[in-house]
Amino acid sequence: MPFKVIITRDFEQMSEFGAGLVIENIRQVLHSKDTYTLGLATGNSPTGLYKHLARAANEGLFDSSRIQSFNLDEYIGLPGENVQQRAHHPEGYGFFMIQELFGLLRRKFKETNVPWGNLIDQAKLISELEANPADWMAEGADKGKAIIINPEAKSEYLRWIRTSILDAYAEKISGYGGIDLHIVGVGGRGHVAFHESGIPFEGNGMLLVKLDDNTVENAVKDGHFMSIEESPSYAISMGAELVYQARTVILLANGSRKMEPIAESLLNDPTPLVPISYGKIYAKQGGRMIYVIDRSAAEKVLQNADAVRRQGIEIEDVSRA
Repeated sequence: MPFKVIITRDFEQMSEFGAGLVIENIRQVLHSKDTYTLGLATGNSPTGLYKHLARAANEGLFDSSRIQSFNLDEYIGLPGENVQQRAHHPEGYGFFMIQELFGLLRRKFKETNVPWGNLIDQAKLISELEANPADWMAEGADKGKAIIINPEAKSEYLRWIRTSILDAYAEKISGYGGIDLHIVGVGGRGHVAFHESGIPFEGNGMLLVKLDDNTVENAVKDGHFMSIEESPSYAISMGAELVYQARTVILLANGSRKMEPIAESLLNDPTPLVPISYGKIYAKQGGRMIYVIDRSAAEKVLQNADAVRRQGIEIEDVSRA
């Protein structure tokens, strides 16, 4: 099972080591094909890696103009009276990527893609869901729910979201031959992107997600939005099943808040309650799964290292290097 856990000292070493793995993979793949497809995450965890990646590109270690990218997720319902305003909102993930990676590159990526959540009018989405309850169903064992739209939905708007926003994004990835390497983070409950705890693995490629109330409230408490009314209630996200179709997945985690979900994903059987645990399924199917985590996130893994290794997972501690 090609599953490896690399333990680093801190955020900086995690970022540098993770970037080295990405750069090595880019250089290797571009020897055999013209374009490299990179999967990207938002959040704090990858920001240091992105700076190292941009620096390496600007120094000529690889040709960034031969890279195309696909992001994991995007909000629906960002403040703004039109698509342009929503796309430029500072809490939008497209804006985040420009600030943290795309804008740092001297030679821009060949193409960038962020899920097209800004095209959806949240008020109209809610109105259509309420008016057409037979057109959809909610899936999930916890507060966050995947909204599964019936392909034969009577609502033209809901059918458009399914075919032109959700299915089309997954089809575009497939049409480019899939993702060579995907960078992901992990939420406090083990979620990847907006595939929230309890949403089933199977059949969920691109997700329309109803965010739970705590997620919305925390976005306000953390200062991302001025009020609950301004904080998005929905999002678009790759589901775990789609994320882990990449040929390599690198998961970054730092800090003690990530300790429990990291340990649960490695020590226990895969479960949708801890979406990153899909990595075990992925590795058994032949995917290359790499965790790059700092010692705080790895504390419980180190305490149970023998149990982790018995499952065929390699642990490499580079924190003393």
